[in-house]
Amino acid sequence: MSEHVLVERDGGLLTLRLNRPDKMNALTRAMYSQMAEALDAVNADSSVRVVLITGGAECFTSGNDVADFLEVPPTTLDSPVFHFMRALFDFSKPVVAAVSGPAVGIGTTLLLHCDLVYVSHDAKLKMPFVNLGLCPEFGSSLILPRLLGQAKAAELLLLGESFNGEQAAQWGIASGVLQGGPATLAKAREMARRFIELAPSAVADSKRLMRTPGREELRKAIEEEGALFGQRLRSPEAIEALSAFLQRRKPDFSRFV
Repeated sequence: MSEHVLVERDGGLLTLRLNRPDKMNALTRAMYSQMAEALDAVNADSSVRVVLITGGAECFTSGNDVADFLEVPPTTLDSPVFHFMRALFDFSKPVVAAVSGPAVGIGTTLLLHCDLVYVSHDAKLKMPFVNLGLCPEFGSSLILPRLLGQAKAAELLLLGESFNGEQAAQWGIASGVLQGGPATLAKAREMARRFIELAPSAVADSKRLMRTPGREELRKAIEEEGALFGQRLRSPEAIEALSAFLQRRKPDFSRFV
């Protein structure tokens, strides 16, 4: 078990709390595995009615831990990150997210698979996949153009433009925006606990019905993105971008055609 993911049980509410503040909650293979295993376990546990995913009051997650990422790259769909994606995608119970501060890469794309998302006004969401020589993941290349339109999605996915909590709420990525991290977590917890009082099978059936249209198309997109993401990790462009990130310099793509 990783101490960097705290699994907290409060009655029918299970909270997955990212707990690596010294690294801005950067995600490692061990953290992905623990979150995936927790989701798989409680999906079959009738005493758990809802899951809350959160980070700290000042940071949700800065995305992947690049050093850990490069040590054993997720080049196959059996890797911990894709295990986590499948676990969240197939999770039958409500998932609520509380987001404060940076939410980078999968820190943003995982929100597209949560049922309720509450963000702080100072949240900074960003999907810099192309900036790192990679490609979009977790279905974002399908979901965002349909949600926001092609032009806005291109700003976010091709240019890696960041956006704030207010914009996330305006665009339908977030359910609501709050003033500050503690208020955001309190609201998310309040809304999550409402599910505990509801008929669980009615909630599960309704969630399934809401997500059925286009679901297999989305699953296929996630798999296609994942396969391409693994290929791109081995590309010279990605090696240059990720090396530059670790060396704290600007990547140089001038030699690539």
